[in-house]
Amino acid sequence: MVLTDSKASIKGGEFLIKDIEASQIFIPEEFNEEQQMIAQTCIDFLRTEVHPRLDEVDYAKNTDLMVELMDKAGELGLLGTAIPEEYGGFGMNFNTSMLVAEACGGGHSFSVALSAHTGIGTLPIMYYGNEEQKSKYLPKLASGEWKAAYCLTEPDSGSDANSGKTKAVLSEDGKNFILNGQKMWITNAGFADLFIVFAKIDNDKSLTAFIVEKTFGGITMNEEERKMGIKGSSTRQVFFTDCVVPVENQLFTREGGFKIAVNILNIGRIKLASAVIGACKGVISQSVIYSNERKQFGTAISNFGAIKHKIAEMTAKSFASESACYRAGQNIDDAIQDLLAGGMDSAQAKLKGVEQFAIECAMLKVHGSEVLDFVVDEGVQIYGGMGFSAEAPMDRAYRDARINRIFEGTNEINRLLSVGTIVKRAMKGELNLMPSAMAVGKEIMAIPDFGAEEGDGLFLAEKKVIKNMKKAVLMIAGASLQKFMQNFEHEQEIIMNLADMLIETYIAESALLRVEKLTDIRGEAACELQKDAAMIYLHGAVDKLNSAGKTAITSFAEGDEMRVMLMGLKRFTKIEYFLV
Repeated sequence: MVLTDSKASIKGGEFLIKDIEASQIFIPEEFNEEQQMIAQTCIDFLRTEVHPRLDEVDYAKNTDLMVELMDKAGELGLLGTAIPEEYGGFGMNFNTSMLVAEACGGGHSFSVALSAHTGIGTLPIMYYGNEEQKSKYLPKLASGEWKAAYCLTEPDSGSDANSGKTKAVLSEDGKNFILNGQKMWITNAGFADLFIVFAKIDNDKSLTAFIVEKTFGGITMNEEERKMGIKGSSTRQVFFTDCVVPVENQLFTREGGFKIAVNILNIGRIKLASAVIGACKGVISQSVIYSNERKQFGTAISNFGAIKHKIAEMTAKSFASESACYRAGQNIDDAIQDLLAGGMDSAQAKLKGVEQFAIECAMLKVHGSEVLDFVVDEGVQIYGGMGFSAEAPMDRAYRDARINRIFEGTNEINRLLSVGTIVKRAMKGELNLMPSAMAVGKEIMAIPDFGAEEGDGLFLAEKKVIKNMKKAVLMIAGASLQKFMQNFEHEQEIIMNLADMLIETYIAESALLRVEKLTDIRGEAACELQKDAAMIYLHGAVDKLNSAGKTAITSFAEGDEMRVMLMGLKRFTKIEYFLV
């Protein structure tokens, strides 16, 4: 289902140099009844099967309970939502699979096990496997008969994934690879039947991926890791000692493993961004309920302005992040449809569609994980003393949230990636960035236009603010690129601040466009709360952009150049404040 204006589909990163209309984006209110029912099935499963047993899951002495929950999820079809129907799945489009990830996102350790199995454990075979591999493994993974794990990280190989030391050597008869090496932080390792393992064949420079069945032998593990949070998630070190893997279980091409890892991580990032929305909503709901029940000074604490402010901020940030997630998810679906229409193979089209929006995937992962951290922190505060007690739900929510800023590439890596990918695409001519940056450079030297925006429509003034936020990013990106040229990638302080500016611009724009489109559907009177949420977020985003911009400018510019750029930044972050 494509509800956006397909004629106006854009490329990844183009939001920075194009004016986006509300008709071009998808909003979650447009999910149809069938999609909403699928999401409700997930929510009901968490409510009836997972939430009543969270303590059991976290403190179980073995993985039997988690396996039981995964089996039940498989019976409901929750493990095969994205798998094509011919392999036992439901063949849902990308944005629907995002909705499923959100609906399951409030399940704490169970959500981690589920996402690892359906994402990084299954998708490499779905997208890169040959027909024989897909037919053999995907039906078992879709039903939950088999559980999957993903073995990439090693003790000396984290963010630098291609530096892994696990080796694969072809046997003398040429029928098997012999695997030797160590992997760590492997989610689902304790109960997985199948492992996606990355290793280097002989002295290759790049990784190759293998499908390794547990029954192949030569696989041993350390005890379960003791972790800060997600305690019920199985996390173990895995050792491969002369593990014999048939040559037909090599996945994709030799030295193609790093490509698999990168593209699967893109999917994992945006799916994580949607999953944390589900977690945010759960914490907000619990906070509202508690604040209505908890009485101090003769009234419910929900009547106090400080508590109202906290809940409003939690809601506004979550609303904005949600808006951006499904906007990007539909962009990916649109890109996939375009590639399919051009004759591309289905699996390849899905990979290329996600790859096109790698920038947005990285930004959303950063934003969503940091919003969840904000939400759970405020949730603890609303609960007060009970928030610090393990008897109340905020203890688990607080601890479980923290891993998301590390999962799927640290937020620091993803910040570097989002800006770095935009720059690379600009250098290749895939993104027409430099002419836009040069135009902004000329504009800051011209007499500013203080006239009011002409025309009709909702958010006219706010859309001008968004345009100016984009100009601020282009101004600093253009100037720093011109100064550092090929050494720009080493200027991480500037890149980090540019990433924050980029993220705030994309998220704020997404929230505004969502409300504009929703208003067209329901009318302005019915969307006052959503409008307030979008406006709250926009004003905070402008302040953050201004702060990040100042830090970036003063880290590389000086003299007249610095004064002119700071003056331009001040102009580009001008906004009329309002009373909510």
